[in-house]
Amino acid sequence: MKKYILGIFAVAVVTSCVSKQERAMKSADKNLILKTANENFAKKKWKNALALYDRLPNLVAGTDDAPNVVFNSAYANYYDKNFRLAGNQFKNFSISFPQDSRKEEAAYMSALCYYEGSMDYNLDQSTTQSAINELQDFLNNYPNSERSKNINTLVDELSYKLEFKAYENARQYFKMGEYKAANVALENVLEDFPSTKLRPQIYDYIVKSRYELAQKSVYDLKDERIESALSFTRQIEKEMPNTDVAKTALDIREKLEKEKKDFVVVKKQTEARIAALTERQKKFEAQNAQKAKTVQQEKDQIDAEKKAMQIQRDSAALSTPPPAATFKIQR
Repeated sequence: MKKYILGIFAVAVVTSCVSKQERAMKSADKNLILKTANENFAKKKWKNALALYDRLPNLVAGTDDAPNVVFNSAYANYYDKNFRLAGNQFKNFSISFPQDSRKEEAAYMSALCYYEGSMDYNLDQSTTQSAINELQDFLNNYPNSERSKNINTLVDELSYKLEFKAYENARQYFKMGEYKAANVALENVLEDFPSTKLRPQIYDYIVKSRYELAQKSVYDLKDERIESALSFTRQIEKEMPNTDVAKTALDIREKLEKEKKDFVVVKKQTEARIAALTERQKKFEAQNAQKAKTVQQEKDQIDAEKKAMQIQRDSAALSTPPPAATFKIQR
């Protein structure tokens, strides 16, 4: 019997709440809508509160209730994880009500909403960059605020996300065997984030990329790429002695030194072959030139003989007298 009574009471309470929400949603009474919205807000019923707060801006415009509606609506969206909308609302509050004592809190919450709305590193990071800008703006506007104490921590966290995304993108080139692109992309990460915590990992992939480039290089670039990789192994040993990446660099250097010696032998053999081929080519060209010269001489001789014969024929024609005149005998 007791359970039955409790069940009826619970149903009555739910029905009452639903009825109140429905009445407020259908009503044009500002006070009823505002009171019900605030009750939902106090009970952390964010969606119900937001449904009613959305009806209030025009009803409370220019009244003392306007700031509270905007402020509570922003918080309701924040707790309901609508971070982008909440961030815009908090920012609008700090701009629209500059004399309100909650202006600094709204500015901080706006920046925090951008921080909460930052996407995972493998997704678009435009929201992350916006969050860094908003947090930095708060720090600039309220440098002495108690809320500023954790801003640098949040900025560092977001910056690391950008670093890690750039690092992962560069690492993908290495995985695909695009070692030249990987080397360039990794160096760009170091240039864009000079204080990055990922420097050891980046150095490790750069030296491996340069080693692979040297190993698989075309003949004309082999020397240059071996020296580039060797130079980077020495840089690692100088900047990061007694580390795992330094050990890797030392191992790669030994392989590169052997590769360099082997390539010296290959170069000598190649240069010898090129010299032999060049000599053969010269001889071949000389022979062809001699043949061409001989053919031209023969042609010139034939042309000269033809010319001499023509001159002979022309001279004979000139020296031969015309035939004697013939006279008819008159009858």
